Amino acid sequence: MKGLALLFIALLSFGSVTGQVSYTIPEEMTKGSLVGNIAHDLGLETKRLTSGKARIFTRDTDEYIELNRERGLLLVKQRIDREALCRQTTPCALHFQIILENPMEFYSVTVQVTDINDNAPTFEKSEMKFKISESAVIGSTFVLKRAVDLDVGINDLKSYELKPTDNFALKLQNNADGNTNVEMVLQKPLDREKEEQISIVLTAVDGGEPQMSGTMLIVITVLDANDNAPVFTQPTYKATVTENSPKGTVVATVSAKDADQGYYGKITYSITNTLDDVRKMFEVNDENGQVILIGNIDFEESRNYQINVLASDDGGLTGSCKIIVDVKDVNDNKPEINIMSKSTVISEDAQLNTVVTMINIEDLDSGENGEVKCFISENIPFTLKPSTNTFYSLVTDSDLDRERASEYNITVTCSDEGVPSLSSSVTLTLQISDVNDNAPVFERSSYEAYIVENNTPGLSIFTVRARDADWNQNARVSYILEDSSVNGVPVSSYVSVSADSGVIHAVRSFDYEQIKDFQFRVKAQDGGSPPLSSNVTVKVMIQDQNDNPPQVLYPVQTGGSLVAEMVPRSADVGYLVTKVVAVDVDSGQNAWLSYKLQKATDRALFEVGLQNGEIRTIRQVNDKDVVKQRLTVIVEDNGQPSRSATVIVNVAVADSFPEVLSEFTDFTHDKEYNDNLTFYLVLALAVVSFLFITCLVVIISVKIYRWRQSRILYHSSLPVIPYYPPRYSDTLGTGTGTLQHVYNYEVCRTNDSRKSDCKFGRAGSQNVLIMEPSSTGTMQRIQCEKSILDEPDSPLEVRLI
Repeated sequence: MKGLALLFIALLSFGSVTGQVSYTIPEEMTKGSLVGNIAHDLGLETKRLTSGKARIFTRDTDEYIELNRERGLLLVKQRIDREALCRQTTPCALHFQIILENPMEFYSVTVQVTDINDNAPTFEKSEMKFKISESAVIGSTFVLKRAVDLDVGINDLKSYELKPTDNFALKLQNNADGNTNVEMVLQKPLDREKEEQISIVLTAVDGGEPQMSGTMLIVITVLDANDNAPVFTQPTYKATVTENSPKGTVVATVSAKDADQGYYGKITYSITNTLDDVRKMFEVNDENGQVILIGNIDFEESRNYQINVLASDDGGLTGSCKIIVDVKDVNDNKPEINIMSKSTVISEDAQLNTVVTMINIEDLDSGENGEVKCFISENIPFTLKPSTNTFYSLVTDSDLDRERASEYNITVTCSDEGVPSLSSSVTLTLQISDVNDNAPVFERSSYEAYIVENNTPGLSIFTVRARDADWNQNARVSYILEDSSVNGVPVSSYVSVSADSGVIHAVRSFDYEQIKDFQFRVKAQDGGSPPLSSNVTVKVMIQDQNDNPPQVLYPVQTGGSLVAEMVPRSADVGYLVTKVVAVDVDSGQNAWLSYKLQKATDRALFEVGLQNGEIRTIRQVNDKDVVKQRLTVIVEDNGQPSRSATVIVNVAVADSFPEVLSEFTDFTHDKEYNDNLTFYLVLALAVVSFLFITCLVVIISVKIYRWRQSRILYHSSLPVIPYYPPRYSDTLGTGTGTLQHVYNYEVCRTNDSRKSDCKFGRAGSQNVLIMEPSSTGTMQRIQCEKSILDEPDSPLEVRLI
């Protein structure tokens, strides 16, 4: 028996959807009865009710209506008794809200409960007694108890009937307040002697269908004459009482007069209210007419009371009046905050005006005492906006940032306008969920790492670290080596990066002499979706190790030739004999070289410059000095530990080449051998036959070669070939460079070697003789004005460079 009365939807502001729909149902419907198709009437799909977790919110303790989400129906949850729910209030309605989430919406629903005729009129007492004097005049009225029908409207009390009507007639008088006074009027004189007791039945009938009624027996005892009924000083009294007044407070005083004297003039006061709560709240002093407060009066329960007071004399005559008591409100109720729906978690990328929580405010007081204003704590990205007079929406009003604040404790405070003001508050805890809006940030804008060469592959070089201000998976950083190349080689063949820790490992062993530094980029990427990343440049510096000994560039140590520096016997002190030139491919102090004279034929004749490697005489050369001088120079670097190289410098103290040649004939026999006797013995046994044949071939070849060389020397002068290392230079004795040393000689050559002459042409710093073990001459590049082949007997001028 569902009746759809009204449906309207109104969209309100502040990001929440509100609307209202009304239904009308009769009371006493069985549990599970249909109220209405709320999904259809609101224009919603049933899956929206399920996904939005639709539920009913009501401030009442009892819920009479339930929501079936799957079918979108409103059903009766429990039996509804309109009389228990609303009493005499009409219309009687249930008010509640339907709340949906994601997004948050709410709709107001009103279910009007109509009355059915399920209550018969009832009297407070089943019997009422009167004592009426037989002298009572015709027209005397006697107030009867009213019947009460809990139903309303057409089902309410409609009429009274009085039977029999021999002596009395029924009089109904409608008051301005809507109530009806029921009076019994004497229309025929009483005769105690004829009938001492009269019984009359008063019947109250309602207007329902089927019609229901209630009865009360009126018993009248006929007395002797009582001519005057009590009369109140005013028919209606008005009084005001403040709620929460203490018990015993005198609310009002009524007064009635009876013109009779003696026994018939004594008045007794009583309250005649029946089924309402008046007699629980008030009582009247039966002697002086003071109406006294006996209960706890509450403005929020009832704002006014009507007290019906009856004055009776001992003769049975009565008079009545009513007292209208207005209850004055006191600000004794705090605003009540009801959380209709709330979110405990909101994403940090939520848009402005996103509804977080909906609350309902109720203050049972009235006037200014019931006017409520709500506010929230300051300096938070939320605001409280009213949806209706009693509903508020907590919405976002600025951007959220979980990295700045991951949780908010929002205190909602509501205060009324009473004096003094009363307030209440509730604290909402809201978690801000993370969004991947922060890229990883490295601790530095760039990194420099150092590693010593000759490292072990897999060695940890350095660690890069990046921080991500996000949370959980969005803050989980992985490190990736970006593709690049170093000297055309992929950087992944040089280093690797641990994805979890950011530790950089060397993939290979580095050589400072091949690569001194290189750089690459590391990307830090978080685990968000989509992921965010940032890059940083890492420069790896290879540090040198003293892993290379010095290398002697000059004099060159040859296996078969002997390099000899010639010093004239006329050389003075400090004469530059030669310069040992060495380099070290290491760097820094590992390449700082120092020169020391380790051995010498005559240590008192020569010295070596510690820094520049120059070999100079430290005394005057004399005729007693031997021609053949052998110097052993050691070259050391400054590394830890230091490395060294040894060079042997042969010096010839002579004024002419023939003298040098005669002295250096046996020089080649000073060659040091480091033979492995066992190896040669085994080898000799294995190839004895081969060696025999080889020796014959070698002997024949040598004979032929010497014969040809002797023919050449016979037709030409002795070649003198000085040998210098490339880019060899001198810096005028400073020892800071390697400038070229130039010597000029004029060599005059004849067929008779004894008449040959070597003239020292220009001062120089060194003479170089290369002695071949198979010849007695010195080979040197010859620059001549004429070819020696063309003029074998002419003098030669040879310049040694």
